[in-house]
Amino acid sequence: MMAAAHDENVVWHDHALTRNDRENLHGHQGVVLWFTGLSGSGKSTLAGALEQALYTQGVSTYLLDGDNVRHGLCRDLGFSDADRKENIRRVGEVAKLMTDAGLVVLTAFISPHRAERQMVREALGEGRFLEVFVDTPLAVCESRDPKGLYKKARAGELKNFTGIDAVYEAPVSAEIHLDGEQLVTKLVPQLLDVLRQRSIISS
Repeated sequence: MMAAAHDENVVWHDHALTRNDRENLHGHQGVVLWFTGLSGSGKSTLAGALEQALYTQGVSTYLLDGDNVRHGLCRDLGFSDADRKENIRRVGEVAKLMTDAGLVVLTAFISPHRAERQMVREALGEGRFLEVFVDTPLAVCESRDPKGLYKKARAGELKNFTGIDAVYEAPVSAEIHLDGEQLVTKLVPQLLDVLRQRSIISS
């Protein structure tokens, strides 16, 4: 699906309240933590656990999940390369708006192509996009298979499935590289430490 060109009559409107105003209200920066990895790597589980930890610290968050957005925002898209690119573009634009609102946005998407992840990074700007690579071996992901998708893919019932008959391009220099075989209870503190080191959260 091709994005429509900008209409010359559509003009960006600047509002009186700025991102800085909204960040001051929340007490923290707006930023995106982009969780990427194979299906079954633990992205959604880890992003959800981090969101809970941030919530207990009074951090304003929102979690965008790959399956959930396909129930609404991206329900018209399939899983061709073109549709996957459009899926990530839409999510990136939503995440950008949410960071402008001063939120810490967590996204859990396979997002298999480096180019699409880079597209979102560039749209958000310097320091607003942290790539989180949940590095879990394919064999481990397949043994977990929480949705039974690997089984279907191996049986030929599910085509264009990442890791089986579609490519996954692992991050080359993710800001955060996690061992997806570790327990979530060990990984969440690592993520919180990074957010503190980057002064995104204070405690």
